[in-house]
Amino acid sequence: MYITASSSASSSIIRAASSRSSSLFSFRSFLSPSVSSTSPSSLLGRRSFGTISPAFRSLPRWSHCFHSKPSPFRLTTQIRAVSPVLDRLERTFSSMASEHPFKGIFTTLPKPGGGEFGKFYSLPALNDPRIDKLPYSIRILLESAIRNCDNFQVTKDDVEKIIDWEKTSPKQVEIPFKPARVLLQDFTGVPAVVDLACMRDAMNKLGSDSNKINPLVPVDLVIDHSVQVDVARSENAVQANMELEFQRNKERFAFLKWGSTAFQNMLVVPPGSGIVHQVNLEYLGRVVFNTKGLLYPDSVVGTDSHTTMIDGLGVAGWGVGGIEAEATMLGQPMSMVLPGVVGFKLAGKMRNGVTATDLVLTVTQMLRKHGVVGKFVEFYGDGMSGLSLADRATIANMSPEYGATMGFFPVDHVTLQYLKLTGRSDETVAMIEAYLRANNMFVDYNEPQQDRVYSSYLELNLDNVEPCISGPKRPHDRVTLKDMKADWHSCLDSKVGFKGFAIPKEAQEKVVNFSFNGQPAELKHGSVVIAAITSCTNTSNPSVMLGAGLVAKKACDLGLQVKPWIKTSLAPGSGVVTKYLLKSGLQEYLNEQGFNIVGYGCTTCIGNSGEINESVGAAITENDIVAAAVLSGNRNFEGRVHPLTRANYLASPPLVVAYALAGTVNIDFETEPIGTGKNGKDVFLRDIWPTTEEIAEVVQSSVLPDMFRATYESITKGNPMWNKLSVPENTLYSWDPNSTYIHEPPYFKDMTMDPPGPHNVKDAYCLLNFGDSITTDHISPAGNIQKDSPAAKFLIERGVDRKDFNSYGSRRGNDEIMARGTFANIRIVNKLMNGEVGPKTVHIPSGEKLSVFDAAMRYKSSGEDTIILAGAEYGSGSSRDWAAKGPMLQGVKAVIAKSFERIHRSNLVGMGIIPLCFKSGEDADTLGLTGHERYTINLPTDISEIRPGQDVTVTTDNGKSFTCTVRFDTEVELAYFNHGGILPYVIRNLSKQ
Repeated sequence: MYITASSSASSSIIRAASSRSSSLFSFRSFLSPSVSSTSPSSLLGRRSFGTISPAFRSLPRWSHCFHSKPSPFRLTTQIRAVSPVLDRLERTFSSMASEHPFKGIFTTLPKPGGGEFGKFYSLPALNDPRIDKLPYSIRILLESAIRNCDNFQVTKDDVEKIIDWEKTSPKQVEIPFKPARVLLQDFTGVPAVVDLACMRDAMNKLGSDSNKINPLVPVDLVIDHSVQVDVARSENAVQANMELEFQRNKERFAFLKWGSTAFQNMLVVPPGSGIVHQVNLEYLGRVVFNTKGLLYPDSVVGTDSHTTMIDGLGVAGWGVGGIEAEATMLGQPMSMVLPGVVGFKLAGKMRNGVTATDLVLTVTQMLRKHGVVGKFVEFYGDGMSGLSLADRATIANMSPEYGATMGFFPVDHVTLQYLKLTGRSDETVAMIEAYLRANNMFVDYNEPQQDRVYSSYLELNLDNVEPCISGPKRPHDRVTLKDMKADWHSCLDSKVGFKGFAIPKEAQEKVVNFSFNGQPAELKHGSVVIAAITSCTNTSNPSVMLGAGLVAKKACDLGLQVKPWIKTSLAPGSGVVTKYLLKSGLQEYLNEQGFNIVGYGCTTCIGNSGEINESVGAAITENDIVAAAVLSGNRNFEGRVHPLTRANYLASPPLVVAYALAGTVNIDFETEPIGTGKNGKDVFLRDIWPTTEEIAEVVQSSVLPDMFRATYESITKGNPMWNKLSVPENTLYSWDPNSTYIHEPPYFKDMTMDPPGPHNVKDAYCLLNFGDSITTDHISPAGNIQKDSPAAKFLIERGVDRKDFNSYGSRRGNDEIMARGTFANIRIVNKLMNGEVGPKTVHIPSGEKLSVFDAAMRYKSSGEDTIILAGAEYGSGSSRDWAAKGPMLQGVKAVIAKSFERIHRSNLVGMGIIPLCFKSGEDADTLGLTGHERYTINLPTDISEIRPGQDVTVTTDNGKSFTCTVRFDTEVELAYFNHGGILPYVIRNLSKQ
C-alpha cells in the first residue's frame, strides 16, 4: 500500500507482521498486569526484519481487497517463516479469551453461507437494557472498554461507567480509551517522528532498550501539507508545484521515509496522493477491523483536528495533540472525560440548488450557539436518508469549527453503498454489516427506531437551509447570500474586530487602477484576489466538485471569464476527483476559468496559497485595500489564508467559481449581475447555477468504483521523486546539527528516572495578555516566515536564502525555528501593546518593546517565570502541538484563560504547562489585571494533594488575589504533570518494563 525506503514487497511483509503483532499486543488487556507489562513489549523489542529473505519480496501488499490476494491466514503462514516470534504471540493469543473478564460474551459471528467471519464481544449478550438506550457513539467506547478490559489499564468499573452513561456523563467521570489506530499528516507527523527518534535516544541514555519506542497500533501518515500554490493557471501546475515541493522538503521527506523503516507499524503515503482525510475516508477507513479473526469497530485519533471527517463513515475519530497521539502509538490508553452527546435530528430534504457546504455552515452556526465543546454530536432522523455519505463527511469534517469532539453518523445502508462505491469488496462490506447488526451498532431506517437518550437535543429541517458563506474572519460567522452585500458594508463600517475593518465612509468606494502584465486592472475593497477550490471539507464531495464544473461550463457558454489577476486554483483531495472531472468533461471548463489542478494537498486552506502577483500585492498594500479570498475550506482566521487578504470567506466550490467570476464579495447575487455575456446581456448567478437534478445526473454517470480502485492501487507505487529518496537503515537517527529542518529537541535533556514533581509558579511576569478567540494560528508558527522575524534572522545567520525559507509548517521538525515562530502571527493582538497589532510584547522590567521570542528569552535567561493571560476559547482552531511546545520552550509556566479549546488544553498539560480557568463571570478585565503585575500560583508541591479541577489561589505583587480552577481534568493528566509532561511519563514507564 505504501512506499518505504526498503523494497515495496518487503515493506508489505513488515506491515502485515507488525499489524498482527501490534494487534496482539493491543490485547494485553487479556493478560494479567504482570504479564502484559513485560512479555509483549520485550518480544517486540527483539523483533528484526532487517534481513528479510528475498523470497518474500514478491508478496502482494496488504490492502482493502481491491484485487485477488492471499487471505490474512495464508499470509500469516508466510510471515511465520520470517519471524518465529509471531508463533509465540499467536499461542499467547489463543489463550487470551479464557482469561478475559468478559469471556462470557465472547462469541462467534457466523457467515450466512456457512463458516464464520470471526469472533467478537457481544454487547447484546450483556442483557443490560441501559445499553439499548445508549447513543451509537458511546457504544463504540463501551465495546473498546470491554475488549481491552484487564482490570489494570481498563477496569470493570470503567465498563460500568460507560454502560451507566446517562447518569455518569453529567458527572464528568474519567474513562480510558484505546483507539484502534493513529492517523498523521506530514506537518504534525514530522515532529511526531522527531519525538519518537528523540525518545529512543533518551531510552538509550537511561540504559534501557531503545526498540521499546515503537508504534503498537497501526499508524498511517499522509504527506499532504507541504505542497504550495507556487504555479497556478497552468496545465503544468501539478508537476511544477511538486518539483518545488520536493526541492524545499527533500530533507523532511527523507526523514519520514527513514521513519517508515526504522519504526514498526508505521507507513507513509507519498506526496501527491491526496489529502489525509479524504484518503482516510476513501481508503484507509476500515469501519470494522478483522484482526486474525477478532472483530471490533474501527476507531482513530489523528494529529489533525479534521480527523473527525471519518465520523461521516461511522468510524469514531477525532483530533488529538501530537503529543497525545505519540502516547497512543506507544500503547498508552487515552484518558478522557466520558462525554455528553447532543442528539441532532435532521428532518426534511434540502431545496433545489442548496449544497452540502450551505448545510455544514448552518449546522456549525447552530452548534456553536448551542455549545458543544467537549461533547459528541450524533446525527439521526428521517432527513438522513437524503444525505449522501459525502454530505455527511462534510458535516463531520467541521466538528472542530462547531467545537464538538466529533460529529458522528452511525453506519446505515448509505454507508454500505459508499463502501462499495469506493472499492471495498462485497465480502468486506458483508462482514461489516453483519458485525454491526449483531452488536446493535447498525441503523436500519426501514425498521422501527428505538429511542435513544441524549444529553440534549437539536433539530434542523433541511428545507430551511439557505445558500450561504462564512466570514470574513471566522468559520461560524455565517452570512446568507441574500444578506451578503449588506453584511459586507457593515463590516467596512464596523470597528476592527471579527466582523469589522473600520474603513472610513469616504474611502469605501475607492478604486485602485494598476497594470497587470501590461493589461489595465483595478481593485476595490472586497475585490477577490484569491479563489481556491481546496480542502478536505469539500473536495471529497462529488456533488459540489462537479457542481463547480457545471458553473464553469455555463459561464464559458455564456462568455463570462474570470479576471486574470485573480489567483485561481483547484487542489483535489485525491486522484479520484481528477478522474471524474475528466470523465464528465468539466475539467476543461474549469481550466478555461483558471481553475487548473495545482496539486493534491491542503494548499490554500492551510495558508499554502503561494505568492500573489507583485503588482496585485503592491496595489493592496500601497492603498490599504481590504482584499478578499474565497475558498472552499474550513478555516478563515485572519492571517491564515494569505497575509494580504484581510477578508476571507468560506464557500462551496460552485460559489468559489461564482465569486471569482464576479470578482468581488461586494455583490447581491439576487439583484446584481455577475457580468455581461457575449450577447451583451447581463448574466446573473441563477443563469449559471446548476439544478440538483443536473448535478445528480453527472455524479451518477461520472463517479465510478473503478476510479477508486485504480487511484489507490497506483499510490502504492509512489512517484519517481519519492522513490529516488535514499535513507539510512539505522534504527537510531543521526542528527545533523547544521540542519534547519530536523533538529534534536531538548525535551529530555538531563532527564533521570525520578519524576521532577509539580512545579510552582512564583513572581511570574505576564508574557502576553490576550482577549477572546486566540487561535492556534495566532499561537503556533504557521504560514510563511516573515522576512523580519526572529525565525528569518535565525535562518539567514545559517546561510539560508530568503527564497528558501519555506513555511513554518515545513520546518516543524526544528524546535529552534518553531520556538522563534511561536506568537509570530502578524495579526496577533496583545493588550500589553496598547492597540499595536503584531508579534511583539513589552518586556515588563525594562519597558522595551521586543519580539515575543526575544522577550521570552530575556525572561528565561534571567531565571524569571512567565504566564499568559487570555480570554475565552483560547487555543481554538487546528490541533497544533507546537501551540503548546512553543510556549514551553519560551519558558511559559501557566496559561490563565476564561476557557480553552479541548485539544489545546490537553496539549498544554502534555507539555507540562498549567492550564487555569478564571471563575465564571470573571476575567483579566473584570479583575482589573493589566498584565504588568507579577503572578504567583500556589499549587501543592506533592502531586497527591492536587485533585482534578480543584481551585487554587493566584496572587499578584500589588496585593490582588483571585481563585482559578486548575484544568487538570483527570488523574492521568496529573501524572503527566508530575513527570514534567506526557512523553517523560511514557519513557519512564517503558524503561521500567
